Amino acid sequence: DDATRRAHVSGKELELTRVEFDLLASLLESPGRVYTRAQLIDRVWGDGFAISDRTVDSHVKALRKKVHEAGGDPGLIETVRGVGYRVTDRPDEAGDVS
Repeated sequence: DDATRRAHVSGKELELTRVEFDLLASLLESPGRVYTRAQLIDRVWGDGFAISDRTVDSHVKALRKKVHEAGGDPGLIETVRGVGYRVTDRPDEAGDVS
């Protein structure tokens, strides 16, 4: 929920940092769409920040862990090797995330 900046998995609220929330919100805008690391950096951090690809990777790893700990499928966020990340476009396989 962008208005309240809250995210839930199977009815449980996720305790997300600002970056994790913005990353998840960006990916959820278009399930199935692949976002490159550069696109995610631009969307989440904006211009003027020197963020490496590995920073994105570490935030995705933390986000997957929190989704899993809340009872969701850590596979919700898929790695597209050599490109970036996407949220699965098969929500029935990834758990109820909103």
